[in-house]
Amino acid sequence: MEGDDCGFHYGDGTNEAQDNDFPTVERSRLQEMLSLLGLETYQVQKLCLQDSLQISFDSMKNWAPQVPKDLPWHFLRKLQALNAEARNTTMVLDMPPDARPAEKENQMEEEMIYWDPAEDIAADDIYSFSELPTPDTPVNPLDLLCALLLSSDSFLQQEIVLKMSLCQFALPLVLPDSENHYHTFLLWALRAVVRTWWSQPPRGLGSLREDSVVLSRAPTFAFVRMDVSSNSKSQLLNAILSPGRRQWDCFWHRDLNLGTNPREIADGLVEISWFFPSGRDDLDVFPEPVAFLNLRGDIGSHWLQFKLLTEISSAVFILTDNISKKEYKLLYSMKESTTKYYFILSPYRGKRNTNLRFLNKLIPVLKIDHSHVLVKVSSTDSESFVRRIRGIVGSVVRSPCRRVSVEDMAHAARKLGLRVDEDCEECQKAKDRMERITRKIKDIDAYRRDELRLQGDPGRKAAQVEREFCQLQWAPDPPEKHRAELRRRFLELRMQQNGQEPTSGVQEFIAGISSPSLGERQYFLRWMEWGLARVGQPRLRQPPETLLTLRPKLCGASDLSEPLWPEPLGVEHFLREMGQFYEAESCLVEAGRLPAGQRRFAHFPGLAVELLLLGLPLELVDGGTLSIPVRWVTGLLKELHIRLDRRSRLVVLSALGVPGTGKSMLLNTMFGLRFATGRSCSPRGAFMQLITVAEGFSQDLGCDHILVIDSGGLISGALTSAGDRFELEASLATLLMGLSNVTVVSLAETRDIPPAILHAFLRLEKTGHMPNYQFVYQNLHDMPAPSPKPRDRRQLLDPPSDLSRAAAQMEKQGGGFRTLAGLAFCDPERQHVWHVPGLWHGAPPMAAVSLGYSEAIFELKRCLLENIRNGLSNQNKNIQQLIELVRRL
Repeated sequence: MEGDDCGFHYGDGTNEAQDNDFPTVERSRLQEMLSLLGLETYQVQKLCLQDSLQISFDSMKNWAPQVPKDLPWHFLRKLQALNAEARNTTMVLDMPPDARPAEKENQMEEEMIYWDPAEDIAADDIYSFSELPTPDTPVNPLDLLCALLLSSDSFLQQEIVLKMSLCQFALPLVLPDSENHYHTFLLWALRAVVRTWWSQPPRGLGSLREDSVVLSRAPTFAFVRMDVSSNSKSQLLNAILSPGRRQWDCFWHRDLNLGTNPREIADGLVEISWFFPSGRDDLDVFPEPVAFLNLRGDIGSHWLQFKLLTEISSAVFILTDNISKKEYKLLYSMKESTTKYYFILSPYRGKRNTNLRFLNKLIPVLKIDHSHVLVKVSSTDSESFVRRIRGIVGSVVRSPCRRVSVEDMAHAARKLGLRVDEDCEECQKAKDRMERITRKIKDIDAYRRDELRLQGDPGRKAAQVEREFCQLQWAPDPPEKHRAELRRRFLELRMQQNGQEPTSGVQEFIAGISSPSLGERQYFLRWMEWGLARVGQPRLRQPPETLLTLRPKLCGASDLSEPLWPEPLGVEHFLREMGQFYEAESCLVEAGRLPAGQRRFAHFPGLAVELLLLGLPLELVDGGTLSIPVRWVTGLLKELHIRLDRRSRLVVLSALGVPGTGKSMLLNTMFGLRFATGRSCSPRGAFMQLITVAEGFSQDLGCDHILVIDSGGLISGALTSAGDRFELEASLATLLMGLSNVTVVSLAETRDIPPAILHAFLRLEKTGHMPNYQFVYQNLHDMPAPSPKPRDRRQLLDPPSDLSRAAAQMEKQGGGFRTLAGLAFCDPERQHVWHVPGLWHGAPPMAAVSLGYSEAIFELKRCLLENIRNGLSNQNKNIQQLIELVRRL
C-alpha cells in the first residue's frame, strides 16, 4: 500500500485496481485466519442457520472457549442467547488435567489469556501486522466477525446481524474480503432488522413508528481515520449515541478487553448504527433517527469505502493527528463532493505547522471554514466535546440535508463496483415472485375475501360444525338424527370448498415454495414475510394497555372467530389456505365422495414440511377458527415421519401464556427460533417449530428432535360469564399440554395464571398425564426483582380466590378444589418457578437486551434439557405416537 496514488487507482472500482491494492502477503492473511478459527472447510459449503441451532452437549453448559477453533461457535451461541458479552474472544487456559496442580485446578480454569500492550509491545506496534495470531493468542473480535460472515450463507448472515441488532451492537455494512479482491455490501443481511421509534412531526401529535432499517431514510454521518489518530472514533461514536451518563459500547473500541489486538482481516469493514428517539426529552439526543457509519482502518488504504461514505453521508468527520502530502492529495480529489467535512485533530501529537498549512489549502477546496476544524487533546473535557459534536450533527439534521436509506446506500455501492449480496439470481427471482403477489394487495379484508376464499364463511362454518360433532361424540345418548344432520352439513361445506380452485395469488405462492432450488425457496419465504409485513399490517397501532382493556370484552363475544386484535396478513394465511384445500379433499375421500385417485392436493403436506425443516414455524391450531385441522396436521406429521426416517424420536415442548408475557421472545432466545413477537401484531394461532438434536448427543438426550409449540394468541386470560370462548381456550390449552412432554407457562404478574391454563392442569391431573412444567415469571417493568423464596414460589402458584371458586364450579370439584400449589404434582421447593429479569437494559429503543435476562434464559434452557435427559419429562414420543395423540385429544 505504498505510494501517494494508490488510493486514486483503487477508487475506480475495477478488479485490476483492487488486485494492485492487495499485496500477496495480505491475501494469505484471510486463509490463515480461517484456518486458525477452523472455518476453512466452510468456504465452499457455507455454514447454514440450521448448523448453528442444533442441540448438542455444549447447549447444556456455559462453556468458555479454550482454543481459537472454539470462538466461532462460542460467538454464535452467545449471540443466539442475546448475550451482551458475545463479542468477548477471551480464551480460558487449556491444560491437560494431569499437568495441573490439584489445589490450583479451579484457579487455572478461571485464568484468562489476553494480550496486554503495556507489557512488552511498544505503542507504535499496535498498528503492526508483522505476525498473525497463533493458537494461544486472542483474536480481535472484528476479525472473528468478518471470518464468520465470510463463512456463512446468506440466511445465517442475516440471523447474525439481527441478533447483533437486538444486542445493540454496531452492524456490518460493508464486508471486506482481501482474499477474493471484492467487498460485499450487506443489504440482504440487514433486511430482517426492524426498529420502532417515536416519530414527532413538526405539528400535531407524535406516534410510534415501526419500519425496516433498510427502507427508512435518515441523515447519515460517517466517522473515518486518516493515517493515525490519538482519538478513538469508536469511543467517540459510543459517547454520541449514549443518552445520559450511561455509555453503551455499540462500537468495539481500543479500551475494551482485546480491543487493542491487531486487526488482521477486518480493516476495510464499514459498520453502521442508528440513534432512535423514544419520545422522552431526557433521553433523546436527536429528534429523529440518525445513522452513523464507522470505517475500520485508514482511508488511504480503503479509498473505495471512503468514497462510498462521502457519497451517502450528510457529513464526514475525519479524525487524524497528521495531514501529509499523500492525505492532502486524497482529500483534494473530493473537491466536487457536496458532503460536509469536519476534522478532529490532536495537533500536539502531530506536525502542527504542517497540519495548518494543508488545512488552509483544503478549506476552499472542501468548502469548509474554521468552524469545521475541531481540536481534541488530552486536556479537553470529553463531555463538552461530545456535546459539541452532537450540536454539529443536530444542526446538520435540522437543515436541508441528504437523507438516505440502506437501499439507497446499496445503489451507490453498485455504482462504485462493490458487490451487493442481494443481487444474486435466486434472490431476485424470489423477490419478483413476491412482488407479483403483494402488488395485488390493496385492502387486507378484500384480499382475504377474494384470494383466500376457503378461510371465509365455508371454512368457519365447517370448523364450527365439526366442533359440535366432536362434542356430540361425548354425549351420553346422542340423538342419531342430529348427528346425521351435522355430518350432512359438514360434508356439504367441504364439497363447497373442494369445488373451488386455488386463486392466482395462492398458485403463485405454491409455485414459490415448490421451486427446485432450495436457496430460491428460502429467499421467497423471507421476501414474503417482509412483503406482507409492509402491505398486510393492520393500521391500528394502539398502546398495549388499550389492547389489554379490549380483550375481556372480545373474549365474551359469541363469534369465537372474532379477532382479539387486528391480525396481520402473513405467510401462515397462505399455508392455511393450502391446509383447507387438503382438509376438504381428505374429508370427501374418507366419506367415499371422491376417489383417492382424483386427489389434487395430496402433495401439499410435503411442501409445508419442507418449510418446517427450513426453520419456518407451521400453524398447529388455526388462528382463524381456533380449531385444529386434524387431517392437515396429521398429514404434516406423517410427511415429517417419512422425511426424518429413523431419527423420529420427539420431545414436545410447549409454551403457554397470555400474549404480551414474553413467551415467544423466551423461546426465540432459548433456541434461536422464529416465532412472531409482539402483542398487537402477532398471529393468533398456535405454531410449531422443529429443532434438531446433534447425532452425537441424541442418544444421551433420548430424542432426535424437539418439537416446540408456541400457543401464540390462543389464551386470553379472561374468565367470562358466556363461557363459550373460555371453554374453547381451556380445551385448546388442555390439548397443547396433553401433547407435551414439557410445558413452560409464561406469566407477567405474580397472580395472573390464565384460567384456561389452570383448568388444563386440573383436567390433565384427572387423566394422569402431566408434563414436566416450569412457571416463568417475567419482569416486564424493568424493576429490580430478586429470585423468589420458597414461600414466594408457593404464592406464585396460588391463583386469586374468586378464580379458584370459579374453577371449582366449572370443574365440578366443589369445596375440594385446590390451588396449583396444592396439587399433588407441584412441589414449590423444587425449581418449578423461575424469575426472569427485565428484557431490556435501559430504555427502548436504544436499550440492549440485559445480561441478566440472557443468563436467566440460559439457565432455564439448561434445566429443561437436563430434565429431558433425566427422563423427568415423561416418555419421549415417536411421530406415529404423536399422530395418534393428536387424534385422541
